[in-house]
Amino acid sequence: MVSRRQVLVTGGASLLLLGGGFGAYVGTRSIAKAQEPWKQATTGFGDPRLDAMAYAILAPNPHNRQPWQVRLVGDDSFTLYCDLEKRLPHTDPPNRQITIGFGAFVELFRQAAAEKGYRADITPFPEGEPEPVLDNRPIASVTMTKDSSVQRDPLFGSILNRRSTKEPFDPRGVDNETFAKLQAMAFAGHADTGLSLVTTSEPGRVAKLRDLTWKAWMVEYETPRTQMESVDLIRIGANEINASPDGIDLGGPMIEAGLLGGIITREELAKKGSSAYETGISINEEALRNTSSFGWLQSVENSRTTQLRTGMAWVRINQAATALGLAMHPVSQILQEFPEMSELYEEYHDYVAVAAPSRVQGLFRLGYAAAPEPSPRWPVESLILNV
Repeated sequence: MVSRRQVLVTGGASLLLLGGGFGAYVGTRSIAKAQEPWKQATTGFGDPRLDAMAYAILAPNPHNRQPWQVRLVGDDSFTLYCDLEKRLPHTDPPNRQITIGFGAFVELFRQAAAEKGYRADITPFPEGEPEPVLDNRPIASVTMTKDSSVQRDPLFGSILNRRSTKEPFDPRGVDNETFAKLQAMAFAGHADTGLSLVTTSEPGRVAKLRDLTWKAWMVEYETPRTQMESVDLIRIGANEINASPDGIDLGGPMIEAGLLGGIITREELAKKGSSAYETGISINEEALRNTSSFGWLQSVENSRTTQLRTGMAWVRINQAATALGLAMHPVSQILQEFPEMSELYEEYHDYVAVAAPSRVQGLFRLGYAAAPEPSPRWPVESLILNV
């Protein structure tokens, strides 16, 4: 089935007139190569660190940049760094969201290590917390130790099924009993972090949050430099996705047809008023409007270590949602720290009664929808730095 997100052209009907041979061609375009790391995670690499990293690289991260770099140390340790070329300077100027992505990485690593009977001792920012942006200092140092007493994490089994679902959700909201289960599963053994999860399906609050998140999405989309940051990272069609399995993937038969027909290009996606540009608006508006439940993750302060812990909590919430049959989709544009977003940022924080130094670290839709295919990933061996 082709999702509305894949049909990014208003001229789709005319493409059908190109004939059966054309349709057969685009139907053969596959991104299986870019999705292969999701299968490789279960195979093993002969090094317990790489075995656990094969799961860690499946972590959610902003714009799917996959900014992680690893230097192996000895036989049981590694140091984790940020690829500074993969930061998002326009939508994420202080590198807060990128840091949250690293938290998701180390949490999935910890779970995968525990599954094999290893304790992962994680030291955040061993050379100090980089400010105001990330630099060459390490994000974390990690040591694995064989430990028969380590407890396996019940959320590990949901790693391979975890998704960020960008489609419209079913009309029914999430009930309070399910919210309570989500809280319990996500924070089991991880409650003392200075983070809290707030959820709502109350119609009035949901309506307000739909309105705020839509306005924030439009601010990012209509601010030229922030929009171009996304456009530059779009991979259009199977060839581009397989060659560069990161960024924002646009694939599927209609995308392949639009690409070959010259209808879908980066220029068209960036050009205000074009069919591709306007369809991007309508597709995302439909997704946001078809939301009956929201959740947000807030912290008592905003240190780099707290951002890392936020990522650990974020991915656990996503995994718990998956285990409960819920779809989850981050809509954190309103939390971005570029000047054009500041007014909405303040309005949202006032609305949810969160005042500095506390802040909301992540906002997301929750609901019910079919799970999409897994996002492209670079293979685990690509992130290893040479000594």
